[in-house]
Amino acid sequence: MRPATLSQAAANDGRPAGVTAIAIIFLFASAYLLILSVVKLANPEAIPLSLGAPLLHGLEIYGPYMFLLAASVGLIVAFGLFGLRNLARRAAIAIAVAGMVMLLPKVSAAATDISASFFVAGSMVVVRMVIVWYLWQSWTAEKFS
Repeated sequence: MRPATLSQAAANDGRPAGVTAIAIIFLFASAYLLILSVVKLANPEAIPLSLGAPLLHGLEIYGPYMFLLAASVGLIVAFGLFGLRNLARRAAIAIAVAGMVMLLPKVSAAATDISASFFVAGSMVVVRMVIVWYLWQSWTAEKFS
């Protein structure tokens, strides 16, 4: 018999639904960066490097190979989270904290005129903060041991 939802499937595996959701976020981000890098390598003029800026925070200037590197790291972390590997949990926390730090200038710059860009940048910080908070909890960390 198949589980009806993703959270039920995660519960049956002993993996919390929040960990599954975070792993899926890492998968989607990695897939996005991978697609951008493949398109950019196939046709360098097809898309601008700035499309990777929301996830790479300035590292996109190093080109499509940085996109590939970031996508690879994201995939490794995602599959590690699916496998409840503690190192992947710590890496996800470190990546989310680094993302929050890198977003501070963007939030500060957008705060001068309360606009949509301020709320988008702020929400990206909040998502990363929730990821760190959730993975840092002792009841979540116990699942990884």
